[in-house]
Amino acid sequence: MLDVTPLTLGTSGLGRGTEPGSSEEDAAVETAIDLLTSEHGFVDTSNNYAGGRSEAVLGLAIARLGASAGAKVISKVDCDPDSGRFDRDRVLRSFDETTIRLGVERLPLLHLHDPYTVTFEEAMGPNGAVAGLIELRESGRVDAIGVAAAPVPLMARYVETGAFDAVLIHNRFTVVDQSAASVFAEAQKRGMTVFNAAPFGSGILVTGAREGAVYDYRTATEELLTWVARLEAICAAYAVSLPAVALQYSLRSALVDSTVVGVARPGRRAQSDDLIAATIPAAVWEELDAMGPAPSPVDDSRYA
Repeated sequence: MLDVTPLTLGTSGLGRGTEPGSSEEDAAVETAIDLLTSEHGFVDTSNNYAGGRSEAVLGLAIARLGASAGAKVISKVDCDPDSGRFDRDRVLRSFDETTIRLGVERLPLLHLHDPYTVTFEEAMGPNGAVAGLIELRESGRVDAIGVAAAPVPLMARYVETGAFDAVLIHNRFTVVDQSAASVFAEAQKRGMTVFNAAPFGSGILVTGAREGAVYDYRTATEELLTWVARLEAICAAYAVSLPAVALQYSLRSALVDSTVVGVARPGRRAQSDDLIAATIPAAVWEELDAMGPAPSPVDDSRYA
């Protein structure tokens, strides 16, 4: 298993909309420096995050801090943005694009990211994306390979291949939806490192049950808003915040090795540390259990 800390810092929005040499880019680089010098082990990015700007900004931060800072960055290969091609050759090109932006030669972990433009069989085939990842691992250019996506049935198939060292699933292991639990358990049995991303459900577990709140990037249903409002009332009764409960739900789980929390703006990393440090009374977890399952809007049936 990888040597991880409880929190991994995500950078999907880092550098979005910034131009090279701009003051906005400088601010993003300062945020990246804060992430890379924090006590948290890994900073998570991807070839396609913010159109490549996430990796570019991290590269500028690494250049300021020194090459050793690059050892904290893990990334993901993505399909060709124009054609959707996602085979062995595309994986190698995606890796090269990433390392050039970051200014590094190798990575501690590289994920197959959102392999939705190809079938599972194509990805696992002789010239498929996974073959490219294995080639990178065998050459020593990456220490470990993983798979990062969301649909639980699809992720179960990838985990069961035994090809990967790590798995990352988002929006499927939160106080609202625990459908990834079985995949995480299987991954741990295989000695894989488990990353749980999006513990706030992409929004509603930070904003609360307000109009327009989202879960898994979709507008929350009325049933879910009602359920979250009940959870907010429990949090208020014990003087704890909903985001603290949401984050610590993942952190306290034996199924999760590291929880990925997105940080794109100054101060967000410190806010996450405050949520980690918050004391949650045992009664909160007891009342949460007593609420029963949330009406999750997630539907992965088409991947079954």
